[in-house]
Amino acid sequence: MLVLLLVACTATSYEVRFALMEDPRWVGLCAESASHWACQLRAGLGWLIHMRVLAWSALCLALLAFFLPRRTGWWLAALGLLLAVPALVLYSASLAVFAVVIAALRLVRAPRAALTIDHA
Repeated sequence: MLVLLLVACTATSYEVRFALMEDPRWVGLCAESASHWACQLRAGLGWLIHMRVLAWSALCLALLAFFLPRRTGWWLAALGLLLAVPALVLYSASLAVFAVVIAALRLVRAPRAALTIDHA
C-alpha cells in the first residue's frame, strides 16, 4: 500500500510541477491577474518551496521516526517519506534526499525482538 501511495504522490508532484509551476501559460496568466485561484495556489506553493517547508517537515518527521519505537516510528517514517517525495520533485532535493534516506532506513529496520538472539 505504501508503494502505491508513493507512486501516486510522485505522479501528482510531477503533475503539479510541470502543469502548474513551469507551464508558460500559467506564468503569463499569473503575471497579468494574480487573483485567479490557480495563481493563488501557485504563489502559496512557491512560498512553501522557497522556505523549504516540505523538505524540513519531512526531515524532522524522519529523524523523529528513527528514534521512536514500533508502529509510531514506522508511521512517522512513512509520513516523512510521503512529504519528502514532493520536496524532491519540487526543487528541494538537497535537503529532502536526507529525509528519504533516513525514513527508508527506519521503514526497513527490523523490530527489536527480531534483533535479539536467544542463547538458551
